[in-house]
Amino acid sequence: MNQEKKIIYSLDQVDSVAVELASIAKKAAIMTFTGPLGAGKTTMVRSLLRACGVKGTITSPTYTYVNLYKNSQGRTFYHFDLYRIESVDDFVQAGFNEYLYAPNSVALIEWPDIIAPLFFDNVCHVSIDYCPDLDKRVMIIKT
Repeated sequence: MNQEKKIIYSLDQVDSVAVELASIAKKAAIMTFTGPLGAGKTTMVRSLLRACGVKGTITSPTYTYVNLYKNSQGRTFYHFDLYRIESVDDFVQAGFNEYLYAPNSVALIEWPDIIAPLFFDNVCHVSIDYCPDLDKRVMIIKT
């Protein structure tokens, strides 16, 4: 596919941007989220999960590495935060690689670079960064 889209949005537009990402999540097996600390990766994933129909509490998996969510259509969402993982081997030894490309699921991965060798198909890369106007963010979506 190799398409790229740039979106500049304010912090009060996160939910509407997440709706756009939700349409991509319907087709993607993996969505990666990169950007500096505090840019809004977790906030965007939380809004994306809501836009995909996930109900209940959505928390950051910073210390557990992964949280699992399901929507009412039975789709499974694996939300990874790999900021603290040290190697692709650690990821595989924990059995997390079995969640990638699982049927009727999408893996939403923050800090994905360390496990990038495990991605082979159907990946959407989302980069979030600060704009000069700190009340805005710039998102690059590559599909």
